Amino acid sequence: MAPSPLFASDDARILDRIRKGDEGALADLYRENRKPVRALVTRNSGSEDDADDMLQEALVTLWERVATGRFRYSARLGTFIYATAQNMWLRRLARARREIPGIATDPPADDASPLDLMIEDEESEIIRSALERLGEPCRKLLLLFYWEEESMESIAAQMGMANADTVKSRKYQCKKSLEALIRERSPRHG
Repeated sequence: MAPSPLFASDDARILDRIRKGDEGALADLYRENRKPVRALVTRNSGSEDDADDMLQEALVTLWERVATGRFRYSARLGTFIYATAQNMWLRRLARARREIPGIATDPPADDASPLDLMIEDEESEIIRSALERLGEPCRKLLLLFYWEEESMESIAAQMGMANADTVKSRKYQCKKSLEALIRERSPRHG
């Protein structure tokens, strides 16, 4: 029997298990990340069942990215899982607000005032509008990077760019253009 490889971290060990198809790695990650994801979702208008759903979806995302070679280890797995669950939950809340106008949602856990919520909604609209005015390919690049959390290499492949450095440079330019469009519409960002 070959000696087992030395692992630099628990994350490396878990990633190796996922690559080998060991579903027990997901069970371990589920146990380790359940409490922080539950806290996140329940603080933001969700139930424990909602949190469990988000955690499961985040783990499936991790599994698929590792299995397809699209996962880039740049932060602890717990950080990746939390951020993925958070993004999915915020998208679900936003979708619910769009689908059911006037939906009553609890204020975020930081007890934001109605004025704070109104300002946040206005800022979200300004950003959405600025993204639309930004146009392609900047809009697509920024959404792939910030919303879909794609790697620079993945974005380069999807958008037909030479390499990750080209994407980094273009992302910087696009972000500056977006910031200028936001400043035009919002004195708060000026």
